[in-house]
Amino acid sequence: MVFGSVPATQSQRHTRSSQVSDDIDFEIKGAEMQFVEVELDPGESAIAEAGSMMFKPPSVTMNTVFGDGSEQGGGGLFDKLVGAGKRLVTGESLFTTVFTHEGHGKARVAFAAPYPGHILAIKLDEVGNRLICQKDSFLCAARGVALGIFFQKRIMTGLFGGEGFIMQQLDGDGWVFVHVGGTVTEKTLAPGEEMHIDTGCVAAFTSGVDFDLEQAGSIKSMIFGGEGMFFARLTGPGKVWIQSLPFSRLAGRVFAAAPQGGGRHVGEGSVLGGLGGLLDGDNR
Repeated sequence: MVFGSVPATQSQRHTRSSQVSDDIDFEIKGAEMQFVEVELDPGESAIAEAGSMMFKPPSVTMNTVFGDGSEQGGGGLFDKLVGAGKRLVTGESLFTTVFTHEGHGKARVAFAAPYPGHILAIKLDEVGNRLICQKDSFLCAARGVALGIFFQKRIMTGLFGGEGFIMQQLDGDGWVFVHVGGTVTEKTLAPGEEMHIDTGCVAAFTSGVDFDLEQAGSIKSMIFGGEGMFFARLTGPGKVWIQSLPFSRLAGRVFAAAPQGGGRHVGEGSVLGGLGGLLDGDNR
């Protein structure tokens, strides 16, 4: 049996079936700063982004590989170059780390999210063996999952679609763990059903969903509405995962609040502004 937890307090159970990817057990812990703890049987492996490991026992070995790790046990140099090239195009590292349990019994290795948000646990064979997601959202997966690229076919969608021309494509039949910003909600779209979403809030969707753009109202609304020029228009059938806090929005707020003149703070919340720093002695 495979045990999984999507929220920290809820678990799911799945029967083991014939598949290519390792059938790993896992548990997601935490609230707003989550990490996923993967339980490996002897010989099982998980692949992860470089630098995402939180802890592991000595029996779990680390092997940094060129590409996405899915070519292990097969494929030549060309396959590895293609895998590495896909990751480079999506802005990821050329290398992936493979964690393999080489001891006895069970062993646990944990991978941490890079910023506040939630980790989605998705079994690829339950969503059509393919998931399209924002290009920096992949955290880790069972060995056997392939990391690729998804090109927006429409020029306008590629230019103004929030995630740009390229998104990340995850193929296989095993578990993948995707990190999204803030709180996440899942929507299931019927055939032909449409939903308008802020372009930056589209975290992931299944391969049957059509991604296009919709003009955000009138010219006045586009200029002064604060929601940008376009909405993402997603059309079913399929599932869509929507995040409440895109990292670009978080980074923009942090940058806007940061000192612009080389100082340490901007006197936020004080009518005196910088003068307040002089009065309270914080003028170093």
